[in-house]
Amino acid sequence: MSDMADQSDIETSLVAAIGQALYPQGPTAPGVMGNVYRIFRGTPAATVLTTDLAAGIINVTVVPDPTLHADVTRYLDDPQIFNAPAPTLGVAVAGTTATVTGTPATGQVAGLLIDNFAVVHRLQQGDTAELIAATLGTYARTRTFVVVQGARISIPNAHSLIGRVVRDRSIQREIRRQQQGFRVTLWCPSPSARDAVGAAVDQTLTNSNWLPLADGTLAYLRAHGSNVFDQSQNANLYRRDLVYAIEYATTVTSILPSMIFGDLVFSPTDTGSVKSLLA
Repeated sequence: MSDMADQSDIETSLVAAIGQALYPQGPTAPGVMGNVYRIFRGTPAATVLTTDLAAGIINVTVVPDPTLHADVTRYLDDPQIFNAPAPTLGVAVAGTTATVTGTPATGQVAGLLIDNFAVVHRLQQGDTAELIAATLGTYARTRTFVVVQGARISIPNAHSLIGRVVRDRSIQREIRRQQQGFRVTLWCPSPSARDAVGAAVDQTLTNSNWLPLADGTLAYLRAHGSNVFDQSQNANLYRRDLVYAIEYATTVTSILPSMIFGDLVFSPTDTGSVKSLLA
């Protein structure tokens, strides 16, 4: 089971989107208007903010707004099963010899079906093609004669030999949905900077209305208001708050193992010969 979307994921996604708005050519290129920006979650320390403003550095912060929280759970959809990416490993068969190919990676299962006898190995961290072949060969030797040479497994007495690799799949289930407010605050050294930065950030965030989250889901963003603060104890501080109401799902993601030899039938009965329904 993997982590589900959390309020912190929304804040992180907002920080990333704001960074793209203010550094459209990447973080190593100059920011819009030629300014330097600090973009982060939380509230800036007063002493650091004063120093930044004096140096012309604009702070942009993201904090949750508890006044806009609401449970908006509706009818929950059925769990979604995601197709797994193609395996990075392969088991190629030529006659009575199987060769392990490709790049081993965890989350995959390699197997051989030798007549009516299956041997499988779930890949572990540090596995190599040669180690996988040796492991499958060791399992197969309990029933038949096997010769392993590097990544090749030879089974001279086999009447039928099928090699296959499958990969785990993910299933995601939505368990609730909520709306949460977030306040994006611009801490600027001049009114002109505040206006320009505010427009750039707001246009970027409201242009698509969707924020990608770490669990693969999307959060829906709506503008909820904007406030300007000119009065301040700091004469160099010009502040604008952009408030957004963001709806997102709380999901739970689990890993499902895939069946490796479930599509096979024996024909004719009791003879031990095997064919694949996918062949």
